[in-house]
Amino acid sequence: MARYTGPKTKIARKFGEAIFGDDKAFEKRNYPPGQHGANKRRGKKSEYAIQLMEKQKAKYTYGILEKQFRNMFKKATAAQGITGEVLLQLCESRLDNVAYRMGLSPSRSGARQLVSHRHITVNGDIVNIPSYQLKAGDVVAVREKSKSLESIESSLANSSNVYEWITWNNDKKEGTYVSIPERIQIPENINEQYIVELYSK
Repeated sequence: MARYTGPKTKIARKFGEAIFGDDKAFEKRNYPPGQHGANKRRGKKSEYAIQLMEKQKAKYTYGILEKQFRNMFKKATAAQGITGEVLLQLCESRLDNVAYRMGLSPSRSGARQLVSHRHITVNGDIVNIPSYQLKAGDVVAVREKSKSLESIESSLANSSNVYEWITWNNDKKEGTYVSIPERIQIPENINEQYIVELYSK
């Protein structure tokens, strides 16, 4: 199963924000990577460079590789609505992302692993495909045998995020993907218009 496994802090420094969650190493060196560090004079970026950077940021944030991301863009283009907004909604509807939003793991890569290792069910059936697209009303739960997993317990204990499009019942260890989020409800700092412009060239 393809995924990015390289150094995460380096990527976060490239974009100037901790896109993989809390990162102590990033806080210490929150300037772009490279041998000249914070002192390097960086020229003005071209329009293409800005658009490419935004696409890369979205891909790394959601843990999606190029081919899959391009396919999602095609799907977003064919759907009704604003293409960029639909693209982000498709990213948010992925099972690994919703498991992360529900607080089952402190990172998307951790949530992806929970899904791949068959710890998560959708509407009562085990689903081990991280890119599985959820529909409004789908019930996501921790499998009965996995409810006592220490990693899930500690992640839920430290999770304080609340999202309007998701409900969570801590006693049952299950939640509902109530609705597809509006763009204004998605907290990620991504300018989706740049991605649309890049792919439309």
